[in-house]
Amino acid sequence: MSSTRRVSTSSSISGQIVAAFGRHFLVKTASHTPLSCVMRGKKGGAACGDQVEIKLTTAGQGVIETILPRSALLYRSDVYREKIIAANVTQMVIVVAAVPSFSEELINRCLAAAENQRIRGLIVLNKADLIEPTRTAAASLSLYRELGYPLLQISAKTSVAPLLPYLKGQLSVLVGQSGMGKSTLINTLIPDAERATAGISIALDSGRHTTTHARLFHLDEDTRIIDSPGMQEFGLHHIDGKDLAWEFIEFRSYLGQCKFNNCRHADEPGCALGEAAREGKISGRRLDFYRKLAILPGAMSRA
Repeated sequence: MSSTRRVSTSSSISGQIVAAFGRHFLVKTASHTPLSCVMRGKKGGAACGDQVEIKLTTAGQGVIETILPRSALLYRSDVYREKIIAANVTQMVIVVAAVPSFSEELINRCLAAAENQRIRGLIVLNKADLIEPTRTAAASLSLYRELGYPLLQISAKTSVAPLLPYLKGQLSVLVGQSGMGKSTLINTLIPDAERATAGISIALDSGRHTTTHARLFHLDEDTRIIDSPGMQEFGLHHIDGKDLAWEFIEFRSYLGQCKFNNCRHADEPGCALGEAAREGKISGRRLDFYRKLAILPGAMSRA
């Protein structure tokens, strides 16, 4: 996917996309004036979090002429299409909960996507007030804490204070399945969020507010967070199968040590990853997830 769109314009205004509704975007400028914008021509490709240059067309409206270079681009893909989630983020916050049950495969897909873009991964186990289910879920998720990914237990309905230090100074994107409590988390972090999203919907003429599009909120001058729509699957078709193994951080020290240079890590003779799993040096569970993503036909194509 192209990371920039270069179209020069002599009289442009700089801003950041703070909401993305299909082909319509809300851009916040240096004067803090939100402008309803569309892309030049019929091409898309802009994302919430993008820094852009726009040209005014009428009062309160403009055309995005340029997408400035991105530090990161988070998206999911299948064989036929790509869906951009956010741009320029520095941290992915994966929100899960014990009730309803979460998909561990989705967690692995999200972490692989984060590693691919060199952004931080944080797992938030929400609804911690459900003590017994949360205890069981936390035990299962301890594997990721052991790998170095922070695992934080909170109850968004009561307090999000433990999360604040992790968000400070970051442009974070919240991802997760529907029902994990992302909206509650956002509304607790930002009490005016519901009012703000309603205003965005009106500005973009998108009708009644629903959580179907990405929106960026400011917690303070240096701390921002993007709320993304709930997802059930996270396709990784854009990550080559050979590169995917590198996105599993504990595999890295074993890559290149297999008996065969073209080893697919599907338990071939002399596979260093298979041997490491048998010896308990890496998680067999994680290796199984990797094999499912990289080897089974179509396993990477679900977006």
